[in-house]
Amino acid sequence: MTVLIWGSTWIAIKYQIDSTDPMVSVAYRFILASVILIVWCKIFKLNLKFKKTEYIYMALQGATLFGFNYLFIYSGELYLTSGLAAILFSTILIMNVINGFIFLGTPIDKKIIAGAFLGLTGIILVFRPEISSFSADKNGLTGIAMVLLGTLLASFGNILSARNQTRNLPVVQTNAIGMGFGGLTMFILSIILNKEIGLVTTGSYLGALLYLAVFGSIAGFGFYLSLIGRIGPGRAAYSTLVFPLVALAISTLWEGYIWTFSSVTGMILILAGNLIIIKRKQIHIPEAEKVSASDKVPEAGAAAQ
Repeated sequence: MTVLIWGSTWIAIKYQIDSTDPMVSVAYRFILASVILIVWCKIFKLNLKFKKTEYIYMALQGATLFGFNYLFIYSGELYLTSGLAAILFSTILIMNVINGFIFLGTPIDKKIIAGAFLGLTGIILVFRPEISSFSADKNGLTGIAMVLLGTLLASFGNILSARNQTRNLPVVQTNAIGMGFGGLTMFILSIILNKEIGLVTTGSYLGALLYLAVFGSIAGFGFYLSLIGRIGPGRAAYSTLVFPLVALAISTLWEGYIWTFSSVTGMILILAGNLIIIKRKQIHIPEAEKVSASDKVPEAGAAAQ
């Protein structure tokens, strides 16, 4: 669901970038998502009261994952093609592995490194034409620095989410508070930087805004951050390599994108890397041991089921 949703959000974003400053659109997107989530929590009586320390961590997650990362990535894309930006953002996979080791003590899994190597090689092949058009001038290097900084902040947001979930902070409430903080931060910055903050009322813009808030933010981040809690930030981040393939598949139907030998090869490498990362090691248990174990502790077997 994460891959399918985020692979389709680019269409909605295209309806916004020509109408409003990206920072303002990001602010509206996450403020709206936060309001919807808070209303949801109120309707279903989900707890929104936490310790002050936990609110701080929620705010940090919001600032890094729903705020400043978008600011730097969108700013960097003013100087880079979307394909090169996608490649740079895909390095979040490596960043999550390293940051998980540093901040969470998560062991570095060789399978993740091997899968990441295949995946990153694949994404480079998919967007090879856009790489070849890159100019290493001052603006190009500035764009790379901004996108990498935004990616690093997003990685910190991933690690903070993993930390919050280990403290039993629920994803829905954490996102409700974090998205509100991130969106308001972007809105305040928009005012400080004299951005045009008027809300465009065309049907296409409002429809795109609603789609990005409900699906791209509430559902997309809800699935993705839950994925982080289940399989860890390293494996979960591999979705950033897969969802560009969905975007290209949609572009094939929507815009007539033509697949080349390079892009098909890249797609195969990305999917192969994904299989390496998510495949779990199978542990063989002899039948005699299974019978013996079930005879000794039937309750444990039932609990595992």
